[in-house]
Amino acid sequence: MGQIALKVDVDSLRGTLEGVPNLSRLIDQAKITATFLFSLGPDHTGWALKRIFRPGFLKKVSRTSVLEHYGLKTLLYGVLLPAPDIGIKGQTAMREVMHCGHEIGIHTWDHIVWQDHVRHATPEWTLKHMQAAWDRFNHIFKRAPTTHGAAGWQMNSTAFEQLDHWQLPYASDGRAPLNLMPYRINMGKSICKHIQYPTTLPTFDELIGVKGMSPSDAVDYILRLTANNPNDQVFTLHAELEGQKLLPMFTQLLQGWFAQGHECVSMQKLHQSWLSTGQLIHLATQPILWGEVPNRSGEMIIISPEKLNPSSNL
Repeated sequence: MGQIALKVDVDSLRGTLEGVPNLSRLIDQAKITATFLFSLGPDHTGWALKRIFRPGFLKKVSRTSVLEHYGLKTLLYGVLLPAPDIGIKGQTAMREVMHCGHEIGIHTWDHIVWQDHVRHATPEWTLKHMQAAWDRFNHIFKRAPTTHGAAGWQMNSTAFEQLDHWQLPYASDGRAPLNLMPYRINMGKSICKHIQYPTTLPTFDELIGVKGMSPSDAVDYILRLTANNPNDQVFTLHAELEGQKLLPMFTQLLQGWFAQGHECVSMQKLHQSWLSTGQLIHLATQPILWGEVPNRSGEMIIISPEKLNPSSNL
């Protein structure tokens, strides 16, 4: 069977302090590694309430019990409570993940601000936020990150170009249909050097509550997608969900993947395995594309198989 890369998005202070240690312990016990992507600046989770009028947002909130997963205090950050600095208050928990041998990377500086504004942001705005995240990451870990995974799967052309400037070999900033197809971003005048490994499997919060689907039903649904499927996949989980209330469900999912014969790996190990096969020499390219993902509000970076340029020799 194929590899399933585990990409953990950490959006909030609570997710950093509570969800990250929970997931790290579980993954350590399973004797595997994962990729943890950190939000490194202020926690403005409460600002997400501005999305109330977006199509599908209220439906998603009601399905996934946001208050239960994030907690009332987190939902008041930036509204009735000051926004705490995640990188300052959560740096000990972040370093512990690195010491446990997991891959660490950048998610964003300010999750809500990036997700809501980066698509149409100026180059100056984009670089300011990315530089803040880069500087904080280096301050906490005393080294540069190996990868990047965009908050909300939101990027722009300046952001993609900056990943090359940082000399990151790979990132996971978009979404794709089932079965992994790594690709490079075609900027028109140039092609990005870094490789994109998009998320291919649906997330728990995109499944739970849809047509009455329970958390256990969501586990079964994902396992049906990977059963007898030899292709590599990327699965995104959230420290605020699978690291807390949904931890038992993620445990079941891991056990199911092991029973199916899949190997659960970090993004780094996934990249190394593709590199070793030589398949990345001639790699498909695609322009920046936006599209919707079932049961998630708004558009995000997507991969479109019909838009892929068959090969690029860099």
